[in-house]
Amino acid sequence: MKKTVVINVVGLTKRLINDHTPFIKSFLEQGSFSTIKPTIPAVTCTAQSNYLTGVAPNTHGIVGNGWYFKDELEVKFWRQSNKLVQAEKLWDLLKKEDDNFTCANMFWWYNMYSTADYSVTPRPNYLADGRKIPDIYSYPAGLRDTLQDELGQFPLFHFWGPKTSIKSSKWIADAAVRTDKIHDPTLTLIYLPHLDYNLQRHGIDFSKISSDLSEIDTVVAGLVDYYSAQNSEIVLLSEYGITDVNNPIHLNRILRSNDLLAIRKERGLELLDAGASRAFAVADHQVAHIYLNDLSILDDVKALIQRQTGVEKVLSGGELEEYQLNHERCGDIVAIADKDSWFTYYFWEDDRKAPDYARMVDIHKKPGYDPVEMLTDPKDKFVLLKVLWKLFKKKLGFRTVMDIIPLQAELIKGSHGRIPEDEEDLPVFISNSENHPDKYQLNATEVFDILKSIIKQQPI
Repeated sequence: MKKTVVINVVGLTKRLINDHTPFIKSFLEQGSFSTIKPTIPAVTCTAQSNYLTGVAPNTHGIVGNGWYFKDELEVKFWRQSNKLVQAEKLWDLLKKEDDNFTCANMFWWYNMYSTADYSVTPRPNYLADGRKIPDIYSYPAGLRDTLQDELGQFPLFHFWGPKTSIKSSKWIADAAVRTDKIHDPTLTLIYLPHLDYNLQRHGIDFSKISSDLSEIDTVVAGLVDYYSAQNSEIVLLSEYGITDVNNPIHLNRILRSNDLLAIRKERGLELLDAGASRAFAVADHQVAHIYLNDLSILDDVKALIQRQTGVEKVLSGGELEEYQLNHERCGDIVAIADKDSWFTYYFWEDDRKAPDYARMVDIHKKPGYDPVEMLTDPKDKFVLLKVLWKLFKKKLGFRTVMDIIPLQAELIKGSHGRIPEDEEDLPVFISNSENHPDKYQLNATEVFDILKSIIKQQPI
């Protein structure tokens, strides 16, 4: 089998490959190019599972970046166990065919307790005093220490939150190269999230994202140069395309105003009580799963959501089958936003009663995805001083809440999750392989077979 690297440049589209990305542009012009038509939802965990299993969400079960765990009556996002993906992975299939085949997974999701031979994924240490210490999980366990001893501590706070920067993608790229030098895997999967950040903050505004494009281009160039010297097949792909938005939709507030959402009050603050709600929404960018604890109200809730400005489609029953979402983890109703809109998880009606986690970077407590975690209040001139003061108090051993995230969804200018109208905004598949199919547009689940043919050096 042929040594292969798959570099996942998050958010990369044909529209973004321009003079700001001279290396990627050259790689495209010299290689083969296709766009990818995503499944709904076009989000990280679903897209990666499509690519690595060759089946849709109704089979592999990854219906979003998070969902309602009905046995626990809790909404959970960004889980890590590979056991959640209910289908055979690409590396498992190839291992059956060649005992010498090995795979390194560098930060693609569901990367804990998998059958990949080598894996590295974010895994902070949560200390008893409230501190969050950057760290990673690896298999084999010693790889964690080797990488951080040589490359420094994984820059977690540059991977997500207001400080996001190229540092995290550069660290992942360097870690992939170091892992390759140690273990020489047949297949390496590399996740580079950098473009995700400012594209969600600013939308497709080249005056604000040109430096991001240049930075990721440099990182990709370094990886391609290294793997080319290893005589590798090289694939650049992306999971989705981010497009401009200007209309946040607060579905849980709508359900609450119709007496469908249950709220629990603690210490004067409000929490969404999913298990006690007749209906609630799990927001995930431009797609939302709406779960019903009372199925008799399905038609009424569907009609209510359909009436909301910015909601393009509302699916249930057989419509979910058409979108290949008919899985037990899926919402009873799925809402898809129009091109200008996206869904928030917000459920409170008075910001003074918002839960403490709402103003923090806390991806595991929030019952939905929150891109505002990448921002601080632009009107707060003293936010940096506040951060420094809070960090100082933490170092002294005092408990403090890093409540610096604004409750202003309108600050977000880019989103994804639906299928864009313009093919310029679709995710891409670019390779230097002769086994790249002569097909301009691929379905997301076809990526599996194409990667397999590239690695096996056999035409599809």
